[in-house]
Amino acid sequence: MSFDKRIDTALLKAIRSGQTQPSPAKLAEALHYAVTPGGARIRPTILMSVAVACGDRNPELADAAATALELMHCASLVHDDLPCFDDADTRRGKPSVHRAYGEALAVLVGDSLIIMAFDVIAKAAHTDPMRAIQLMTVLAKRSGMPNGICAGQGWESETEVDLSAYHTAKTGALFIAATQMGAISGGQDGEPWEELGARIGEAFQVADDLRDALYDEKTLGKPVGQDDLHGRPNAVTELGVEGAIDRMRNILGGAIASIPKCEGEANLARMVTAQAKALIPSSKANSHHDRITGK
Repeated sequence: MSFDKRIDTALLKAIRSGQTQPSPAKLAEALHYAVTPGGARIRPTILMSVAVACGDRNPELADAAATALELMHCASLVHDDLPCFDDADTRRGKPSVHRAYGEALAVLVGDSLIIMAFDVIAKAAHTDPMRAIQLMTVLAKRSGMPNGICAGQGWESETEVDLSAYHTAKTGALFIAATQMGAISGGQDGEPWEELGARIGEAFQVADDLRDALYDEKTLGKPVGQDDLHGRPNAVTELGVEGAIDRMRNILGGAIASIPKCEGEANLARMVTAQAKALIPSSKANSHHDRITGK
Protein backbone atom coordinates (compact mmCIF):
# COMPACT_ATOMS: atom_id res chain seq x y z
CA MET A 1 0.00 0.00 0.00
CA SER A 2 1.34 3.47 -0.92
CA PHE A 3 2.01 6.06 1.76
CA ASP A 4 -0.86 8.21 0.46
CA LYS A 5 -3.35 5.38 0.76
CA ARG A 6 -2.05 4.31 4.19
CA ILE A 7 -2.30 7.86 5.49
CA ASP A 8 -5.74 8.61 4.03
CA THR A 9 -7.19 5.26 5.15
CA ALA A 10 -5.97 5.71 8.72
CA LEU A 11 -6.97 9.38 8.83
CA LEU A 12 -10.51 8.82 7.60
CA LYS A 13 -10.90 5.93 10.05
CA ALA A 14 -10.02 8.31 12.88
CA ILE A 15 -12.44 10.97 11.63
CA ARG A 16 -15.26 8.42 11.35
CA SER A 17 -14.65 7.46 14.98
CA GLY A 18 -15.32 11.09 15.89
CA GLN A 19 -18.57 11.10 13.95
CA THR A 20 -20.17 8.13 15.72
CA GLN A 21 -23.81 8.80 16.55
CA PRO A 22 -25.20 10.36 18.62
CA SER A 23 -23.01 13.41 17.98
CA PRO A 24 -23.61 17.03 16.90
CA ALA A 25 -24.05 16.78 13.15
CA LYS A 26 -22.46 20.09 12.13
CA LEU A 27 -19.34 19.52 14.22
CA ALA A 28 -19.06 15.96 12.91
CA GLU A 29 -19.29 17.24 9.34
CA ALA A 30 -16.79 20.00 10.01
CA LEU A 31 -14.21 17.48 11.25
CA HIS A 32 -14.14 15.83 7.82
CA TYR A 33 -14.15 19.23 6.09
CA ALA A 34 -11.07 20.32 8.06
CA VAL A 35 -8.88 17.40 6.94
CA THR A 36 -10.02 17.10 3.30
CA PRO A 37 -8.78 17.63 0.69
CA GLY A 38 -5.48 16.51 2.10
CA GLY A 39 -2.95 18.59 0.26
CA ALA A 40 0.51 17.05 0.05
CA ARG A 41 0.40 15.35 3.49
CA ILE A 42 4.09 16.20 3.72
CA ARG A 43 4.53 15.63 7.46
CA PRO A 44 2.96 12.16 7.66
CA THR A 45 4.77 11.18 4.46
CA ILE A 46 8.10 12.10 6.04
CA LEU A 47 7.11 10.17 9.17
CA MET A 48 6.25 7.06 7.17
CA SER A 49 9.43 7.40 5.10
CA VAL A 50 11.56 7.47 8.24
CA ALA A 51 9.63 4.54 9.75
CA VAL A 52 10.23 2.48 6.61
CA ALA A 53 13.90 3.50 6.53
CA CYS A 54 14.16 2.21 10.10
CA GLY A 55 12.51 -1.11 9.21
CA ASP A 56 8.77 -0.34 9.62
CA ARG A 57 8.59 -2.98 12.37
CA ASN A 58 5.21 -1.83 13.67
CA PRO A 59 3.02 -0.59 10.78
CA GLU A 60 -0.05 -0.16 13.00
CA LEU A 61 1.84 2.16 15.32
CA ALA A 62 3.37 4.04 12.36
CA ASP A 63 -0.09 4.53 10.85
CA ALA A 64 -1.36 5.88 14.18
CA ALA A 65 1.63 8.21 14.53
CA ALA A 66 1.21 9.56 10.99
CA THR A 67 -2.51 10.10 11.55
CA ALA A 68 -1.96 11.86 14.87
CA LEU A 69 0.63 14.17 13.34
CA GLU A 70 -1.63 15.13 10.43
CA LEU A 71 -4.57 15.70 12.78
CA MET A 72 -2.42 18.05 14.85
CA HIS A 73 -1.30 19.87 11.72
CA CYS A 74 -4.89 20.24 10.49
CA ALA A 75 -5.94 21.52 13.91
CA SER A 76 -3.22 24.17 13.75
CA LEU A 77 -4.46 25.32 10.33
CA VAL A 78 -8.03 25.65 11.59
CA HIS A 79 -6.85 27.76 14.51
CA ASP A 80 -4.36 29.77 12.39
CA ASP A 81 -7.19 30.86 10.08
CA LEU A 82 -9.38 32.24 12.89
CA PRO A 83 -10.06 36.00 13.04
CA CYS A 84 -7.88 36.35 16.14
CA PHE A 85 -4.86 35.12 14.15
CA ASP A 86 -4.72 35.30 10.33
CA ASP A 87 -8.44 35.91 9.70
CA ALA A 88 -8.05 33.89 6.49
CA ASP A 89 -11.02 33.37 4.20
CA THR A 90 -9.60 30.37 2.33
CA ARG A 91 -7.53 27.27 2.98
CA ARG A 92 -6.52 24.63 0.43
CA GLY A 93 -8.62 26.35 -2.21
CA LYS A 94 -11.91 26.41 -0.30
CA PRO A 95 -13.49 28.50 2.50
CA SER A 96 -11.64 28.16 5.79
CA VAL A 97 -13.47 26.25 8.53
CA HIS A 98 -14.63 29.35 10.39
CA ARG A 99 -15.99 30.81 7.14
CA ALA A 100 -17.84 27.59 6.29
CA TYR A 101 -19.11 26.68 9.77
CA GLY A 102 -18.72 29.74 11.98
CA GLU A 103 -16.05 30.76 14.46
CA ALA A 104 -17.41 28.83 17.44
CA LEU A 105 -17.49 25.52 15.58
CA ALA A 106 -14.03 26.18 14.15
CA VAL A 107 -12.59 26.47 17.64
CA LEU A 108 -14.28 23.20 18.58
CA VAL A 109 -13.02 21.51 15.40
CA GLY A 110 -9.43 22.46 16.19
CA ASP A 111 -9.77 21.34 19.80
CA SER A 112 -11.41 18.06 18.77
CA LEU A 113 -8.64 17.26 16.27
CA ILE A 114 -5.94 17.87 18.90
CA ILE A 115 -7.64 15.50 21.34
CA MET A 116 -8.25 12.95 18.59
CA ALA A 117 -4.53 12.95 17.74
CA PHE A 118 -3.61 11.58 21.16
CA ASP A 119 -6.58 9.21 21.19
CA VAL A 120 -5.41 7.63 17.91
CA ILE A 121 -2.00 6.82 19.40
CA ALA A 122 -3.60 5.53 22.61
CA LYS A 123 -5.74 3.10 20.61
CA ALA A 124 -2.61 1.65 18.98
CA ALA A 125 -0.65 1.51 22.23
CA HIS A 126 -1.42 -2.20 22.71
CA THR A 127 1.14 -2.98 19.98
CA ASP A 128 4.01 -1.39 21.97
CA PRO A 129 2.99 0.61 25.07
CA MET A 130 6.40 2.18 25.73
CA ARG A 131 6.85 3.41 22.17
CA ALA A 132 3.29 4.76 22.17
CA ILE A 133 4.13 6.81 25.27
CA GLN A 134 7.26 8.10 23.51
CA LEU A 135 5.17 9.10 20.49
CA MET A 136 2.69 11.02 22.65
CA THR A 137 5.54 12.74 24.49
CA VAL A 138 7.15 13.90 21.24
CA LEU A 139 3.83 15.11 19.83
CA ALA A 140 3.04 17.02 23.03
CA LYS A 141 6.51 18.61 23.15
CA ARG A 142 6.32 19.74 19.54
CA SER A 143 2.76 21.05 19.85
CA GLY A 144 2.79 23.09 23.08
CA MET A 145 5.14 25.31 25.03
CA PRO A 146 7.98 26.15 25.08
CA ASN A 147 9.14 24.63 21.78
CA GLY A 148 6.01 23.63 19.87
CA ILE A 149 3.62 25.21 17.41
CA CYS A 150 1.85 27.11 20.21
CA ALA A 151 5.16 28.81 20.93
CA GLY A 152 5.40 29.60 17.23
CA GLN A 153 2.14 31.52 17.42
CA GLY A 154 3.30 33.13 20.64
CA TRP A 155 6.38 34.60 18.98
CA GLU A 156 4.06 36.65 16.79
CA SER A 157 2.98 38.64 19.84
CA GLU A 158 6.56 39.61 20.76
CA THR A 159 8.19 42.92 19.83
CA GLU A 160 11.63 41.31 19.45
CA VAL A 161 11.64 38.07 17.44
CA ASP A 162 14.43 35.54 16.95
CA LEU A 163 13.75 34.43 13.35
CA SER A 164 15.43 31.03 13.76
CA ALA A 165 13.61 30.26 17.02
CA TYR A 166 10.34 31.47 15.49
CA HIS A 167 10.71 29.23 12.43
CA THR A 168 11.77 26.26 14.56
CA ALA A 169 8.65 26.52 16.71
CA LYS A 170 6.10 27.61 14.14
CA THR A 171 7.04 25.28 11.29
CA GLY A 172 10.00 23.15 12.31
CA ALA A 173 8.34 21.65 15.37
CA LEU A 174 6.00 19.29 13.50
CA PHE A 175 8.75 18.31 11.06
CA ILE A 176 10.93 17.38 14.03
CA ALA A 177 7.96 15.42 15.34
CA ALA A 178 7.68 13.70 11.94
CA THR A 179 11.26 12.44 11.87
CA GLN A 180 11.38 11.51 15.56
CA MET A 181 7.97 9.80 15.58
CA GLY A 182 8.88 7.94 12.40
CA ALA A 183 12.06 6.63 14.00
CA ILE A 184 10.24 5.62 17.17
CA SER A 185 7.54 3.84 15.17
CA GLY A 186 10.24 2.04 13.18
CA GLY A 187 11.98 0.78 16.31
CA GLN A 188 14.75 3.36 16.77
CA ASP A 189 15.56 6.11 19.26
CA GLY A 190 13.99 9.39 18.20
CA GLU A 191 16.64 11.80 19.49
CA PRO A 192 19.22 11.39 16.68
CA TRP A 193 16.52 12.37 14.17
CA GLU A 194 15.88 15.85 15.56
CA GLU A 195 18.40 17.64 13.32
CA LEU A 196 16.91 16.20 10.13
CA GLY A 197 13.41 17.33 11.10
CA ALA A 198 14.63 20.78 12.14
CA ARG A 199 16.44 21.30 8.84
CA ILE A 200 13.49 20.14 6.74
CA GLY A 201 11.18 22.37 8.76
CA GLU A 202 13.39 25.43 8.38
CA ALA A 203 13.66 24.85 4.64
CA PHE A 204 9.90 24.46 4.38
CA GLN A 205 9.34 27.75 6.25
CA VAL A 206 11.76 29.64 4.00
CA ALA A 207 10.00 28.10 0.98
CA ASP A 208 6.66 29.19 2.42
CA ASP A 209 8.01 32.74 2.81
CA LEU A 210 9.11 32.65 -0.83
CA ARG A 211 5.74 31.37 -2.04
CA ASP A 212 3.99 34.07 0.01
CA ALA A 213 6.14 36.70 -1.69
CA LEU A 214 6.11 35.33 -5.23
CA TYR A 215 2.66 33.85 -5.88
CA ASP A 216 -1.00 34.78 -5.80
CA GLU A 217 -3.92 33.44 -3.78
CA LYS A 218 -5.29 31.34 -6.65
CA THR A 219 -1.97 29.53 -7.05
CA LEU A 220 -1.53 28.82 -3.33
CA GLY A 221 -5.17 28.20 -2.36
CA LYS A 222 -4.83 30.55 0.62
CA PRO A 223 -4.32 34.29 1.22
CA VAL A 224 -0.89 35.71 0.37
CA GLY A 225 1.01 38.62 1.87
CA GLN A 226 -0.02 37.64 5.40
CA ASP A 227 3.45 38.16 6.89
CA ASP A 228 3.66 41.74 5.62
CA LEU A 229 0.05 42.39 6.62
CA HIS A 230 0.61 41.23 10.21
CA GLY A 231 4.19 42.47 10.53
CA ARG A 232 5.65 39.00 11.03
CA PRO A 233 9.28 37.98 10.58
CA ASN A 234 9.92 36.66 7.09
CA ALA A 235 13.02 35.26 5.40
CA VAL A 236 12.34 37.20 2.19
CA THR A 237 11.95 40.47 4.10
CA GLU A 238 15.14 39.80 6.03
CA LEU A 239 17.31 38.30 3.28
CA GLY A 240 15.65 39.17 -0.03
CA VAL A 241 14.57 36.56 -2.57
CA GLU A 242 18.08 35.55 -3.60
CA GLY A 243 19.27 35.41 0.00
CA ALA A 244 16.30 33.26 1.00
CA ILE A 245 17.01 30.87 -1.89
CA ASP A 246 20.65 30.58 -0.82
CA ARG A 247 19.57 29.83 2.73
CA MET A 248 17.25 27.09 1.48
CA ARG A 249 20.01 25.43 -0.50
CA ASN A 250 22.34 25.43 2.49
CA ILE A 251 19.66 24.05 4.78
CA LEU A 252 18.69 21.24 2.42
CA GLY A 253 22.28 20.21 1.84
CA GLY A 254 22.73 19.91 5.59
CA ALA A 255 19.47 17.97 5.92
CA ILE A 256 20.66 15.14 3.69
CA ALA A 257 24.02 15.03 5.49
CA SER A 258 22.25 14.78 8.87
CA ILE A 259 20.31 11.55 8.13
CA PRO A 260 21.26 9.00 10.82
CA LYS A 261 22.55 5.58 9.84
CA CYS A 262 19.62 3.28 9.08
CA GLU A 263 18.54 0.44 6.80
CA GLY A 264 16.94 2.72 4.24
CA GLU A 265 19.33 5.67 4.39
CA ALA A 266 19.75 5.97 0.60
CA ASN A 267 16.00 5.86 -0.09
CA LEU A 268 15.40 8.43 2.62
CA ALA A 269 17.97 10.77 1.08
CA ARG A 270 16.10 10.48 -2.22
CA MET A 271 12.83 11.30 -0.47
CA VAL A 272 14.33 14.43 1.11
CA THR A 273 15.66 15.50 -2.29
CA ALA A 274 12.25 14.94 -3.89
CA GLN A 275 10.51 16.97 -1.17
CA ALA A 276 13.05 19.76 -1.69
CA LYS A 277 12.29 19.90 -5.41
CA ALA A 278 8.58 20.17 -4.63
CA LEU A 279 8.91 23.07 -2.19
CA ILE A 280 8.65 25.86 -4.76
CA PRO A 281 5.93 25.66 -7.45
CA SER A 282 7.35 25.98 -10.95
CA SER A 283 5.43 28.82 -12.52
CA LYS A 284 6.45 32.46 -12.76
CA ALA A 285 9.40 31.85 -10.42
CA ASN A 286 10.91 29.09 -12.54
CA SER A 287 14.37 30.65 -12.44
CA HIS A 288 14.28 30.75 -8.63
CA HIS A 289 12.95 27.19 -8.50
CA ASP A 290 15.78 25.99 -10.72
CA ARG A 291 18.36 27.53 -8.44
CA ILE A 292 16.91 25.82 -5.41
CA THR A 293 16.67 22.39 -6.97
CA GLY A 294 20.00 22.65 -8.74
CA LYS A 295 18.53 22.25 -12.24
